[in-house]
Amino acid sequence: MSSAYANLTRTFTRLSRFGHLSAIAGWDMMTMMPPGGSSARGAALAELSVLRHEILTDKAVAQWLDQAANETLNDVERANLREMRRAYDQAALLPAALVEEKSLVGARCEHAWRQQRPANDWQGFAANLKEVVKLSRAEAELRAQANGCSRYDALLDLYEPGMTAAKLDSTFGELKQWLPSLLARIVEKQSRQPVAVPVGPFAVESQQLLGNALMKLLNFDFNAGRLDVSAHPFCGGVPEDVRITTRYNANEFISAMMGEIHETGHACYEQNLPKQWAGQPVALARSTAIHESQSLFFEKQLGRSTEFLSLLLPQVKTLMGDRPELEEANFIALNQRVKPGLIRVDADEVSYPAHIILRYEIERALIESEIEVDDIPTLWQEKMQALLGLDTTGNYRDGCMQDIHWTDGSFGYFPTYTLGAMYAAQLFNSVKKALPQVHSDIREGNLQPIFDWLQQNIWQHGSRFTTRQLIENATGEDLNPRFFRQHLENRYL
Repeated sequence: MSSAYANLTRTFTRLSRFGHLSAIAGWDMMTMMPPGGSSARGAALAELSVLRHEILTDKAVAQWLDQAANETLNDVERANLREMRRAYDQAALLPAALVEEKSLVGARCEHAWRQQRPANDWQGFAANLKEVVKLSRAEAELRAQANGCSRYDALLDLYEPGMTAAKLDSTFGELKQWLPSLLARIVEKQSRQPVAVPVGPFAVESQQLLGNALMKLLNFDFNAGRLDVSAHPFCGGVPEDVRITTRYNANEFISAMMGEIHETGHACYEQNLPKQWAGQPVALARSTAIHESQSLFFEKQLGRSTEFLSLLLPQVKTLMGDRPELEEANFIALNQRVKPGLIRVDADEVSYPAHIILRYEIERALIESEIEVDDIPTLWQEKMQALLGLDTTGNYRDGCMQDIHWTDGSFGYFPTYTLGAMYAAQLFNSVKKALPQVHSDIREGNLQPIFDWLQQNIWQHGSRFTTRQLIENATGEDLNPRFFRQHLENRYL
């Protein structure tokens, strides 16, 4: 007779395969699908999400989870069982009808946003967003009641297990104490060091070649993934078939270049997750903030370092032309420029946390029903002015409509970006201790020791450990924002 645990592994392998199909269909919707396919694709993905929900919340799964807890399992199997239980508990709280409706409403909102954002159509977007928020609040309420926590904490836990708004308020509150003055000091210092900006056009073909060269340098496996174009850059797919997207601007090449480094960080984490546990929850990435720590490790710690930029420059000159603005000192200064701007995805690493704090404070208030969708533009403007000294009055396209996250109800996601930046700084600090020659290695293009360290300490473990255990094992302590501040001061002051 098959053990309860064996029955669970078969069920989760099946769920993983349906998840694979869903991921690739979702990627296609964002990149290749003609606009006329939107409604049918949204319905198909909703049907798939209901099917997965039904399989996961079957009564037999609940029985097997209880029985497996009494079976003899090794430590990896115990960790897998913990993650299975977590997945089941999260899904069992939601009725299938809510899962389906949320998927349909989210797909509709995201698809309309693609036209509404360029048109600066806040009214049209707000009408769809209200439906998304209504369903997200309903989901949050069910989760909060079951877990005995606030609505926002219940959603936050989906992305960052164990994280709470109280911990975020403390961490982000501390950040708000020192970030504005640090930002002002850096901007003032850099105002005395002018940089020349390369003027386009830069052929998209050349930018594609640069992206491919970068991805190879960063150990992306093109046999198990590809690069395409979408309205909003992302990394999707599955570990065996990772899909990265970017967007090109003929007037400048740096945002695509850095975006590709960022998404390659996500992709390398996915491609190096433990293959021996594939199809099981324990083989998945640990959490959203840990995932973000890998992309920000690649982009910020590595990609914007003086050594990496020096390594990259010959290739950049070959493809973009050997022009005065690409002289080494200017190229480095250009990529380490701190300038508060309206767009989160284009923000430098010093002003970026302000963009996250702003979104976190708004979305938390929204989910807790302290504010409504119609209040967002005014609050956005107030916080943008307070945190970055910028004005977004009437500019919804570059203000509260710029992100894709709220369109499908991904509330609780935004904080993980800045948590990820903090984890990345802490991890790189440990890399420097383990590999004292790391800076010269980077300059010479010998990146393998860094990848080996990440493989050893993060990638190979999947979800075997909790986030706290994983970080403590890798760095000797729990999340410590001190390393992030230290990194910014060292690089920019």
